[in-house]
Amino acid sequence: MSETSVITSAADITCVGIIGSGIMGAGLVEVAARSGRSVVLRSRTLEGAEAAVSKLESGLARQVDKGRLDADERDAILARISTTADLADLADCDLVLESVVEDLAIKKDLFRDLDAIVKPGAILATNTSTLPVVELAMVTSRPDAVVGIHFFNPAPMMKLVEVIRPITAADAAVSTAIQFAEACGKDAVEVVDRAGFIVNALLFPYLNNAVKMWEQGTASIDAIDVAMQGGCNFPMGPFALLDLVGLDTSVSILEALYDEFREPNFAPATTLKRMVVAGHLGRKTGRGFRTY
Repeated sequence: MSETSVITSAADITCVGIIGSGIMGAGLVEVAARSGRSVVLRSRTLEGAEAAVSKLESGLARQVDKGRLDADERDAILARISTTADLADLADCDLVLESVVEDLAIKKDLFRDLDAIVKPGAILATNTSTLPVVELAMVTSRPDAVVGIHFFNPAPMMKLVEVIRPITAADAAVSTAIQFAEACGKDAVEVVDRAGFIVNALLFPYLNNAVKMWEQGTASIDAIDVAMQGGCNFPMGPFALLDLVGLDTSVSILEALYDEFREPNFAPATTLKRMVVAGHLGRKTGRGFRTY
């Protein structure tokens, strides 16, 4: 595919496909639908996709009750959303953004399938937080049309989007992705395709070092959290944030950083690895560095 065949403007993106009905996928559906575009949410089961839309509907209803959203706009947002369990229903999308499990092999298989299904010229994007986008691009026949569009959780609230440029990407694909993010009301920054991109490459060594500091007995978990909130004006301390992100996710990101850069600072702290083995993953399991 030549560079000129890639969609060159976000104005040409009228239909967005979202793959994955978890918290992030549901958030991406809301963001895209609010931008005025038709959205097709694909989950492995139709029940999963419909459940995600049902939660979104409840969330929008609460916003209407609080006066933050007009009822007519709520209805318009929901009317733009359709659900499916069939990848083939994404064939006519102008942009497809996946947010499935952070497993490179699974994502590669997905991109192979999308490449065969989605119309020529459409952009295929990943919401990965740290995996190499170029590896996904190279399993397709359109590597110039594959980019990273990394939203942060919760997607409707967080302003930042990292647009990831693999070395294979066409300028048109990257600029269109940036325009799309901005049309969704986000602050888009362009980033080279390196593990962790900007935010995670800076954030997770900090979180990792907080765990190592506690392991060394410098201060308690509570003291470290209070210090970083009060001393750096952070909204939460490192241990609270680790529990929110998930310790398994945190270890995966650190391992990806270590695999790419081989810097000792990126090697996951021993306690993090042990807690993951024990199933103490943070808020999602009810127990991490604190009990919930």
